[in-house]
Amino acid sequence: MKRTAANFIAASTLALTCILTATTAKTEEFINVLTGGTSGVYYPLGVALAKIYGDNIPGARTQVQATKASVENLNLLQQGKGEIGFSLGDSVQMAWEGNKEAGFPGKLTKLRGIAAIYPNYIQIVASKESGIKTLADLKGKSLSVGAPKSGTELNARAILQAAGMSYKELGKTEYLPFAESVELMKNRQLDATLQSAGLGVASIRDLASSLPINVVAVPAADVAKIGAPYISVKIPAGTYQGQTEDVETAAVGNFLITHEGVPDETVYQMTKLLFENLGPLSAAHAAAKAIDRSKALESMPVPLHPGAERYYREVGLLK
Repeated sequence: MKRTAANFIAASTLALTCILTATTAKTEEFINVLTGGTSGVYYPLGVALAKIYGDNIPGARTQVQATKASVENLNLLQQGKGEIGFSLGDSVQMAWEGNKEAGFPGKLTKLRGIAAIYPNYIQIVASKESGIKTLADLKGKSLSVGAPKSGTELNARAILQAAGMSYKELGKTEYLPFAESVELMKNRQLDATLQSAGLGVASIRDLASSLPINVVAVPAADVAKIGAPYISVKIPAGTYQGQTEDVETAAVGNFLITHEGVPDETVYQMTKLLFENLGPLSAAHAAAKAIDRSKALESMPVPLHPGAERYYREVGLLK
């Protein structure tokens, strides 16, 4: 009789353990936030998002992954190796179309949209001693265009083509992240860097505080040649030390993207918490001040995730 009772208790304990384990596994949600280089804008915003999600989504475990940004993020999302990622709009569009030259193996059909966020400004900065003041002055000079087939590098190709140039006209083309480009410029080993990021990006602030710079204009006429999703904007005077005038350039919208395998409730919470925490995001980086819920669906290159769609219906942006 004692053995039967003991067996019953053991079996009951095992069953309860299995139930608790299954419940824990069900409620725990892993969120990997795909960002960019640590000296860019994606990374600090990703760190802030990860904290917001970890603090407010029950059972969520979050991680921030530094990457080569847009193209890598989209490929990782397609493979299910991330739950949310930052990307430039033109990269998202090319991923959806399966543009192999841009770095996509085929059509990334699992991608789903969460929100349009802030615009990336294409910022071309040269050392003053290089004498580079215009795009034409880049001929024969050294320029860093970002990591190979990154969103920044795709922007560089588009800008140079609109100006009637290509990498062939440059003296040297470097494919380096923002911080490494700045270090080379400080050491007089590089003339200029093209960085696609939010205004006030840390890497260019660092550069401008170290040596005199010229912020090179991208004329509106050249931006018009590229067309959507590029728009003509101005880098306001005083954005960087020594920049005394507004400078024309191009901008491309940034997006938060997920994939179809992420649960609807998780994406709903990620979307909702994004717009309920714009203060902490703006504290992480000033670029987040441009995030506007009323513009969250503008020019979305991929279908919305059902979880995000649910949120936008709740707030009246979708009917």
